[in-house]
Amino acid sequence: MSRKPNVWVTRLIPEGGLELIREACEVEVWTEELPPPREVLLEKVRGRDGLLCLLTDRIDAAVMDAAGPSLKVISNLAVGYDNVDVAAATARGIPVGNTPGVLTETTADMAFALLMAAARRIVEGVDYVRAGRWRTWGPMLLLGYDVHGATLGIVGMGRIGQAVARRAAGFEMRILYFDPYCDPGKIPPGIEATCCTLEELLAEADFVSLHVPLTPETYRLINAERLAQMKPTAVLVNTSRGPVVDTEALYQALASGQIAYAALDVTDPEPLPADHKLLTLPNCLVVPHIASASWATRTRMAQMAAENLMAGLRGERLPHCVNPEVYGSQPGQSEPER
Repeated sequence: MSRKPNVWVTRLIPEGGLELIREACEVEVWTEELPPPREVLLEKVRGRDGLLCLLTDRIDAAVMDAAGPSLKVISNLAVGYDNVDVAAATARGIPVGNTPGVLTETTADMAFALLMAAARRIVEGVDYVRAGRWRTWGPMLLLGYDVHGATLGIVGMGRIGQAVARRAAGFEMRILYFDPYCDPGKIPPGIEATCCTLEELLAEADFVSLHVPLTPETYRLINAERLAQMKPTAVLVNTSRGPVVDTEALYQALASGQIAYAALDVTDPEPLPADHKLLTLPNCLVVPHIASASWATRTRMAQMAAENLMAGLRGERLPHCVNPEVYGSQPGQSEPER
């Protein structure tokens, strides 16, 4: 009888994915709350046939070499894969999988929830009540900004950006977007959206929502210069990747009143330390990278990651592969979801 493949899963994931792996593999799961330390990661991958990892795990050439020639597949439980050195994997003939499409609507829900919470100062209101400060109704108490009829600027009109645009249309928002591929075909049917330069978008938008992958071109895309181009009443929402925004520049812009508010699902650094100065600002709302955190979405992500892993172990093409060139197809990675 042939042996079962031996795999390591770098974090506890929903059972809907784990049960698929357990049925066919010898599997070890890292069950601690925090990601495995670097030295543990290097030790645990040794001799494994497969690796299922998260965006919190840096999977570089050193990890692949520590695993050795037995490593057949890397399955990343995330849409983005900037934590994996894809070029190094390709050079070693290792396919890399991700979980696209499944979290589009859930992430768009969160982006719009953050937008509305910032606009109407929801978290400040909750804190106000819990602190016992609510003594009466007041005409100037916690005034915020209307969402309906406002101008929304979407930076990156990929699948998530399009889903946010559909939600914005329900609020009769004027929609501007900036995208390297200014393709009218990306606009959802029945929705009006205008492609413009990033400078035009920042100058006109009441709300700016970021939906770009993390690349060398988007690293600190929103910096001091770009923040200075925004309205003093503008709200910035980030559900993409933390390093897309220059954290120090954002702090200065919020503290000085250069922009009105920021609502962040992702930060740089991540996690954000409890004593970080951004968290001292009443006009900065931060949640712990939970845009895809619904039971249905996370379970489906786990299943997709397991399916990628199992396909790679069987020597089959991954259902969702970001480096298809390992199969001898045309070079190029799939477009990251954003």
